[in-house]
Amino acid sequence: MSWDIDAEAWKLVRGKIKSRWGKINEAVLVAIDSKREGLVSKVQELYAVSPEEAETQVKSFESHTKELRPKAA
Repeated sequence: MSWDIDAEAWKLVRGKIKSRWGKINEAVLVAIDSKREGLVSKVQELYAVSPEEAETQVKSFESHTKELRPKAA
């Protein structure tokens, strides 16, 4: 699943991801290519956390990142 965001918003989100998870670099972000499951997988791998913990961290990130919130109709 990908987040439903445009290219400009993805640029902002990428910066926020790098701030939140310092071990995630530009090459990893290019590989993730806005795919949520890719981010969860990399958080789990790079920070040696369980799949559940990685999911929890990404959910928390989503809830605090306005570019990832559903747009009001």
